[in-house]
Amino acid sequence: MLRFKSLGSGSSGNATLVEALGLLPFRVLIDCGLGLKHLVYRLGQAGLQPEDIDAVFITHEHGDHIGCARSLSLRYRIPVWMSHGTHAATGSPDFDGLLRTARDGETIELGGLQLTPFTVPHDAREPLQLTCTDGSAKLGILTDLGHATAHVIAHLKACDALLLECNHDTEMLAQSAYPAFLKRRVGGQYGHLANAAAADIARAVRHPGLKHLVAAHLSAQNNRPALVQDVMAEALSCAPEDIIVAKPDDGSCWLQI
Repeated sequence: MLRFKSLGSGSSGNATLVEALGLLPFRVLIDCGLGLKHLVYRLGQAGLQPEDIDAVFITHEHGDHIGCARSLSLRYRIPVWMSHGTHAATGSPDFDGLLRTARDGETIELGGLQLTPFTVPHDAREPLQLTCTDGSAKLGILTDLGHATAHVIAHLKACDALLLECNHDTEMLAQSAYPAFLKRRVGGQYGHLANAAAADIARAVRHPGLKHLVAAHLSAQNNRPALVQDVMAEALSCAPEDIIVAKPDDGSCWLQI
């Protein structure tokens, strides 16, 4: 049995807990884009301590995702997985033997969890998103990409739950006070997903076993939760309230699949 919880999602910081339930639960933290003190506090809100985390997976080097990864790892002796490119992009810091290399398509066996990273188009050195499974349930985590490739869609097939980026409303971004270069970056092919693009992904991977969709990484300036819920509900033929929106300050509730 699998469950997951966003600890917070947005430009201020991203972190998601994934737990394989069993006689010996195994917990992975996907990204830790917060300060260490703040991360420990949010773990406490989720009923956990840093010592309960068995591994960390970092999707890419941007600060709102890598955050306190090194200090968390060194203080609590937690192994950290990331791509070679991500590590190089941060200056190749020393992790005192705790660093592990993640590669596109190579499944990582961690206790009762299997993580399968896959490459995505984003303006980072070697970004990876991933799926997580305990052998019976499958979770897809997809944030920070400008568009979905066939490779991305193939990895998300048959997911029982999705944490999916819904970064911006295209019209709100166009009319925002962002400078032109930032609008081009966010809305570009290597930026972030617009609501409509996220809805297209949801349609492409929709199947009867999809139990939960968590909308993540919403822009505080260029999106609204109600807009996201309406667009995603239309894509999945469900009620808007069935779409869960991960918040910057407290993420989401625990969701079991």
